[in-house]
Amino acid sequence: MDDKKFQEILKKIQELKKSGEFDLSTEEDLSIAIMNLISLEEHFFFTAKKTGNDEYFDFMNEIRETRKELLGRMIDKHEGETWCAAKHLLAAAMRLIEVGTKLYSDSKKAEPDSERSSAIRDEAKKIFDKAHKMYSLFWGLRLKLINIPDLKETAKKEMPWTMEDIINKLVDCCDE
Repeated sequence: MDDKKFQEILKKIQELKKSGEFDLSTEEDLSIAIMNLISLEEHFFFTAKKTGNDEYFDFMNEIRETRKELLGRMIDKHEGETWCAAKHLLAAAMRLIEVGTKLYSDSKKAEPDSERSSAIRDEAKKIFDKAHKMYSLFWGLRLKLINIPDLKETAKKEMPWTMEDIINKLVDCCDE
């Protein structure tokens, strides 16, 4: 991302902050809640299939309706693929966080300071980086800093100022 484009995005971010249009601390909490609701949908699906108890599909549907309502507060449904992309970015981020957490936990179970422990921890960090990138791309869509046609290119590029850098400056849960 060149400096001119970065400055344009920073200007847009400052305008969003000043407008009071977004309570970013609350929205960050909401995005995490939506991640967990997506995860619950998945768990109820697999539980229904594993147990043969169709009541879990009812739970899944109830969770889905709540997730749709809350995601609707963040992403306009009329934006077509943006709705689905946002949902899948949050789902991917959540699952990658879980994989990274499991790997990190495994590194602690391995012999301390061993090559194996270090390799597992390095893999966990790579997975965490991917989770953060997916979460940052979600925020890029949410704040209309990027759009779906740009998403693929944004996800591939290595830039001096990444979407993660921008989102880190913008979304700070401790800044209430």
